[in-house]
Amino acid sequence: MDKPNASRPSMPGYGILGPAEGRGLLPWSWAEERLGASHDYWVASRWPDGRPHLMPVWGVWHDGSLWFSSSSQSRKARNLRSDPRCSVATDNALEPVVVEGVAHLVIELDEIAGFLQGVNRKYSTNYDLEFLSPERNASFRVRPAWVFGLTDDDFSGSPTRWSFER
Repeated sequence: MDKPNASRPSMPGYGILGPAEGRGLLPWSWAEERLGASHDYWVASRWPDGRPHLMPVWGVWHDGSLWFSSSSQSRKARNLRSDPRCSVATDNALEPVVVEGVAHLVIELDEIAGFLQGVNRKYSTNYDLEFLSPERNASFRVRPAWVFGLTDDDFSGSPTRWSFER
């Protein structure tokens, strides 16, 4: 994964403190910890008519990407096949992490197997590779273009955006 560049987002009207104020920018390790620990993730995609579509999924932070799966015929899978741009957020509103990127449909079984190991470890499941076979389920990998995070206890001093070179 590319090394991220951290910056203070521009948020006019929110009273966000400058880099020398507050506690400062959050480290990338803070975001990765939350991306790995989140039980659920909220995936935002776009209906064909442009309306937003938001749904929760199980997922894992693996190899610098957020991975999740869905039934091949689900609305989110169909949306992402049509327009792979998406946003994905962790489930903790007090320390949110939001990832924006492109959802790549993964069909290589060796890559899906690595994702599946992470799912089974994280959720104490025992799914086999057939469960995530491309014929049955769509497995997606979202490599971040940018990531945003903040803490509720330092709302005006902690907002941090990480951007990734592609």
